[in-house]
Amino acid sequence: MKIEQIYTGCLAQGAYYITSNGEAAIIDPLREVQPYLDRLERDNVKLKYIFETHFHADFVSGHVDLSKETGAPIVYGPTAKPEFEAIIATDGQEFTIGNIKIKALHTPGHTMESTTYLLIDENGKEYAIFSGDTLFIGDVGRPDLAQKAADMTQEQLAATLYHSLRDKIMTLPDDVIVYPAHGAGSACGKNMSKETVGTIGNQKETNYALRANMTEAEFIKEVTDGLLPPPAYFGMNVAMNKKGYESFETVLNNGMRAITVADFEAVAEDTGALILDTRKNGVFANGFIPQSINIGIDGDFAPWVGALIADVKQPIILVTENGQEEESVTRLSRVGFDNLIGHLEGGFEAWAKAGKETDTVNRITAEAFSKEVKIGESKVIDVRKETEYAAEHVDEAFSKPLSNINDWVKDIDPKKPFFLHCAGGYRSMIAASILQARGFRNFKEVEGGFNAIAKTTVPKTNFVCQSKVLK
Repeated sequence: MKIEQIYTGCLAQGAYYITSNGEAAIIDPLREVQPYLDRLERDNVKLKYIFETHFHADFVSGHVDLSKETGAPIVYGPTAKPEFEAIIATDGQEFTIGNIKIKALHTPGHTMESTTYLLIDENGKEYAIFSGDTLFIGDVGRPDLAQKAADMTQEQLAATLYHSLRDKIMTLPDDVIVYPAHGAGSACGKNMSKETVGTIGNQKETNYALRANMTEAEFIKEVTDGLLPPPAYFGMNVAMNKKGYESFETVLNNGMRAITVADFEAVAEDTGALILDTRKNGVFANGFIPQSINIGIDGDFAPWVGALIADVKQPIILVTENGQEEESVTRLSRVGFDNLIGHLEGGFEAWAKAGKETDTVNRITAEAFSKEVKIGESKVIDVRKETEYAAEHVDEAFSKPLSNINDWVKDIDPKKPFFLHCAGGYRSMIAASILQARGFRNFKEVEGGFNAIAKTTVPKTNFVCQSKVLK
């Protein structure tokens, strides 16, 4: 028996590849399936089942394409109603893969079809669980995403999750390994650990939601407290996972279509496409196509695309570093942004070489900021998360998280100057590109963000540990 966690950092997502005696199972696969097909061929094993823990909201699974390529059936838990052929497991149903078994444990609460898969090894021992979004390391799944589909309140879903955890998961042996679907950075929970593997016993000791003698009322209050609104694209990804989607190969071919500099403007205008520039923030600042939005491929690219563009049907034209076209397309497809018109042939360099109009961001160093800013007079906008801001920030700076930019941008006075920063420059450049696309030119963005500002003499609030802020 072999278990491999295939972890994708930009999505904070874990897929699982399991083999035993010539057969395999894959749990919650990513959208692009060729790496799985290559692995199956390399290991000379047959894919017997594709297990889905639930209808994912934060990414598009590769279950449909993988099933078409291999013939392996897709398995969901009780109450799931996908619009394609699948096995709907009953609670407690067992599936044999080689010399091992995988048992479906219906664990509703995050969603009503949520199912944890218990692996029973060759010796009949309860060895590991693949808990999806039911149980994370340090947290549990948020209970507010399925309210509309389940016709339940988040409190009712939380109560359901409470009993799933205590009746189905906490009763398992303490040495059972926990393999969750996500780690820190995912929007599917609020307090996830950076660790991506644990045990039942360890979680009983350290996970706030699994405390001994915790009442249902206490659980509901703590699990629902402090939930941020889910990204707008979540519902669209659920629909794609439930209904099916365009083949990844089709999406890739569309995105890899090269658009010449001569045709670029006409194509963008005719299609109403958003120009998405995936280059590094420092490179983007020095020159870009006017109206472009910068979300760098080197950061939390897919989640920020989903949070800020929101509509997965939005037509998109890519501007990338040469050689990063396929990576950009692949990452967009993972969160369902399939309406790709193509990419600029030759990238920004070709655009600039052709003498086309370009734009820049007024980026200054942290040292220059320290000399120019006047605390109490200057307006400073901090686009980090509220918890980062609460831990430590520039005196009298305004907290305006990037995720809420579509709400707070309307409050910006286009005539009054301000400074803009995040933690290191990634998020503030996204904000800067959005602001400039909407006509704002009255700001300076700080290179290196608060990490660089903290090394200057700019007055700051006293540091507070973020773990304390979260309580």
